[in-house]
Order: sequence, then C-alpha cells, then structure tokens
Amino acid sequence: MGITERKQREKEQRRESIIDAAETVFFSKGLENATMDDVANAAELSKGTLYLYFNSKEQIYLAIIMRGFAILDQLFKEASQNAINGLDKVRAIGQAYLRFYDEYPNYFMGLLYYESNTFSTEQIAELQEVCDVDRSEHSLNQLVAAIEEGQNDGSIKQTIEPLKLALLLWSMSTGVFQVSHCKEKLILERRGLSSEDVINTFFEFIGESIGTETQRKP
Repeated sequence: MGITERKQREKEQRRESIIDAAETVFFSKGLENATMDDVANAAELSKGTLYLYFNSKEQIYLAIIMRGFAILDQLFKEASQNAINGLDKVRAIGQAYLRFYDEYPNYFMGLLYYESNTFSTEQIAELQEVCDVDRSEHSLNQLVAAIEEGQNDGSIKQTIEPLKLALLLWSMSTGVFQVSHCKEKLILERRGLSSEDVINTFFEFIGESIGTETQRKP
C-alpha cells in the first residue's frame, strides 16, 4: 500500500471514529443540545481537527442517520429475499421495519427527526458532500418495488399508485409502532391488549386492505 492510500485509509478511519463518538453524544443529548465541543471531547480530538472532517454538527448528524438507513436497507433486503410474491414481500418489509424499531430505537428516532423537514434544501445540498444522502430513498424504493411486483403478479390490488401506497404504509407503520408502545401501559393493558396484539392486527388489516382475494391470508 502506497503513502497516498494509507493516508486515505487513515482519514476514513478517523472519520468513522468521529461518527462513532458523535453517536453517543447525539443519542444522549439530541441534535439541538449537542455541540461540536461535545463531539470533539467524545472523540478525544481538538475542535479544529473535527472541522477538518465536518463543517457542522448537522453534517455529522446526517452521517449518523445514513448509517441508520443502511441498516434499514439491509434488513429490508434480507427479510424479503425469500418472499413468494409482492404481497408477501410487503409483509416481510413491514416485519423488518418493526425489527428496526425494536432493535435500533436510536436510529429509528433519528430517522424520524431527519424526515421532519428539519434540514433545508441548502443544508441537504451541503451534506451531500460528506455522505450519501440519496441512501434515504433506498428503503422506500424497496417498498415501492415490492408493491409494483405485487400489482404485476396479482397479489396486490391496483387501486392505488405504488409510491402513494408505499408512503401510506410507511407513515401508518411508524405511527402504529410508536402509539402501541407508548400507550401500552396507559391504555392497552387496561383493555386487555398488548402492543403485540395491536401490531399483529395492524399487519392483518394491511394484508386484507391491499391484498387481492386469492392472496389474502387468514
């Protein structure tokens, strides 16, 4: 390995170590309360060195969020690879999203924050310099593709355009996961329900709503 390659590798390793340290800071304090000083201290670097890699705390935060999207993207791929048709693939993606919510709660909340239009168009353009912002579209595109597959193979109704249906399913799933867990003790347990009951019923409802007669499962 030449000098140039070694320096580039060391730079990438330093960048990843900064992101590792920043995760601890942002996940504990939140983006609004965290500072570049906090990140520099956690990474055991000077603030000046930190600015050699990232221009702002927003850039670092987006790099963290792209890690979350990468995990979600991989979960979707793994879950849907053995699906027998488009509807089955949509179900698998839904279960993978639930797994992401359960196993990676910090990334899940980070993705919600990112998708709340917190970042301006100008900031997104700037952030593209340091991370693959387009990755945020990959997971949604997988769901769109699964719906299109289902509409083509006859397992999903063709009454709603795939992108619109994907956005509806994504939004509904996010809300159901959050509400069923947050309200479990306040509401559900008093009525003899659990978050698992609600989520399972939700998945059944979705299957009944978008699946064709021949492909619906009991």
